[in-house]
Amino acid sequence: MQSSLTRASAADLYDAHVMKNYARAPLTLMRGSGTQVWDDQGKAYLDFTSGIAVSALGHCHPHWVAAVQRQAGELIHTSNLFRNPNQAELARRIVGLAGPGRVFFCNSGAEADEALLKLARLHGMKKAAEEGKCYKIICAKNAFHGRMFGGMSATPQEKIQKGFRPLVPGFVFGELNNLASFEALIDADTAAILVESIQGESGINPCTPEFLVGLRQLCNRHNLLLLLDEVQCGVGRTGKFYAFEHAGVRADAIAMAKGLGGGFPIGAVWVGGTAADLFQPGMHGTTFGGTPLACAAALAVLDVIERDQLLAHVTRASGPWIAALAQLKRDFPAHVVTVRGLGFLVGVQMTGDPGPWITALRERGLLAVPSGGNVIRLLPPLVSTPAELARSVEIFRAALAAAPGASA
Repeated sequence: MQSSLTRASAADLYDAHVMKNYARAPLTLMRGSGTQVWDDQGKAYLDFTSGIAVSALGHCHPHWVAAVQRQAGELIHTSNLFRNPNQAELARRIVGLAGPGRVFFCNSGAEADEALLKLARLHGMKKAAEEGKCYKIICAKNAFHGRMFGGMSATPQEKIQKGFRPLVPGFVFGELNNLASFEALIDADTAAILVESIQGESGINPCTPEFLVGLRQLCNRHNLLLLLDEVQCGVGRTGKFYAFEHAGVRADAIAMAKGLGGGFPIGAVWVGGTAADLFQPGMHGTTFGGTPLACAAALAVLDVIERDQLLAHVTRASGPWIAALAQLKRDFPAHVVTVRGLGFLVGVQMTGDPGPWITALRERGLLAVPSGGNVIRLLPPLVSTPAELARSVEIFRAALAAAPGASA
């Protein structure tokens, strides 16, 4: 029944019954395999959105599908009032990747970020017993930490906060990669610093290694938690399992989601050190977090990342791909400002609105998503081959060459 819907009927049903909080492309997707998806007219697209960094293994990876099908036939949900072995094993493997600590499971990046904010408040309460009230969190300008009230309050963007004030108090904002601006905001009320290792929704803005090292030193000096949001940039997208690993620093807590489930909703928070024991029974919870099925999906993602050495693959394949994208700036300076990012998380900044360019790419068979500051975001699945990466550049070049004022 569902697959027999026509393009017109699906569009009509959306118009009649689905909330209008998304500006959707006029595209109805029906199936996917690997790095490709097909629409209801049978046209194939190279999917370099990865469901906004979710489909780490591409679409319908055989190992992932088999793991989810097997688990769906055994046990789907138990609640967190009982143990399930998949959750225990997934926690063990995340601890192995992040370091000694404990893991909380939830359903999304927004929930993972909310858990970080609550963790900061608990750390502040502990610190306040010695130093007075302590609840303030320092975040970065142009950050994005989700759309719940805590996350919105940590996201200083008018388009996110408009219509929802008053927000949660206690957030102040420094300039990304300006350590002095963060240090100037620290006072007796400060409990934590929260940043994305790479700002994904605001134009693909990476933290420099020096900045992250400096934040770690500030947190050590002032008894603050260093909270790192890896929801979009984690789970192998940069060639390291966590993007902050490129800086050689240690976080006190990490939020992750998106690619962790490979398409199945799951989020997680890793907490290390003494902060790992701040949450006590009754302080936080979730009905659906860490179900046997969700954890089976995440375990399958980790299996393939390890078995197929995808971290090394992303590192090896991304260099030539990013270099080829950077050549577009030199060949089409009237349209391309710069290319930035790391691994398979790349932004191409255009001189104007990226919307028409994204449409032009889609018409030529490449799916991409916008980011802040006139940026086109490219998020290939971690399994993308060099040939598929090269094809994405060819499509981008063709779109640029067809535009008025093209110079190559």
